[in-house]
Amino acid sequence: MNNIERRENGMLYISDDAVMAEQKIVRKLVQEFNTMDRSDFDGLAAQIKKILGKSENAFINPPFYCDYGKNIELGKNFFGNYNLTILDTGKVRIGDNCQCAPNVSIYTAGHPVHPATRNTLYEYGIDVTIGDNVWIGGNVVICPGVTIGDNVVIGAGSVVTKDIPAWSVAAGNPCKVIRKITEADRYTYYKGVSADDEAVADMQRMWAENTDPVKFPTADE
Repeated sequence: MNNIERRENGMLYISDDAVMAEQKIVRKLVQEFNTMDRSDFDGLAAQIKKILGKSENAFINPPFYCDYGKNIELGKNFFGNYNLTILDTGKVRIGDNCQCAPNVSIYTAGHPVHPATRNTLYEYGIDVTIGDNVWIGGNVVICPGVTIGDNVVIGAGSVVTKDIPAWSVAAGNPCKVIRKITEADRYTYYKGVSADDEAVADMQRMWAENTDPVKFPTADE
C-alpha cells in the first residue's frame, strides 16, 4: 500500500513526494485565495468552492489554511472568520449553519508520542465531525478524533480533546460541558440579556414564514 492509500485508510503514513504533490495543488489555490481582493465577496466564495471537497453557500474570510481541501466537507451556510486553519489529513465534516470565530484551528493530523517512532516521520490523521448549528468561539482548538453534536456553542479559547454532546455550551482547557441549551435561551443573547421587542417580532416572523435559510430548532428538538 502506498502512503496516500495508507493515509486515506487512517493508517500511519509518511509524507513522501506523492503526498506532497497533492498538497501542492491546494497550496496554490489557497495562496490565490489569501491574496484576493478582500472586498470581492463573490470571488472569494467561488475560490473557496474550488478549494473544498464539498460546500454550499460557504464563506470564509481570508487568510485561510488547509492541507488538502478535498477532505473538508461543509454543509449549507458555513461561515469561517479570519485565520481559520483546518489540517485535513483525515476527513473534516461540518454540518449546516455553522460559524467559526477568528483563529479557530481544527486538527485531524497527529504524530506518535514516542520520540523514536515520531522521528521515523510516520504520522496519522483521525476524522473530526461537527454537527449542525454549531458556533465555535475565537482561538478554539479542536483535536483529532473529536465529534461535536448539533446545536453546540464552544466558548472562546477552548481546547476540545473529547466529544461534546448536542445542545451544550462547553468551554475550557480541556473543553467540558458547562450547561445545556434550553428554550429559555431563545430570546436572549450576551450573558442572558433579553432581545428587544423589535428583534423578537422579526425573529418570530422569520420562524413563522420560514424565509430564513437556517433551520430553526423547535422547543422539542
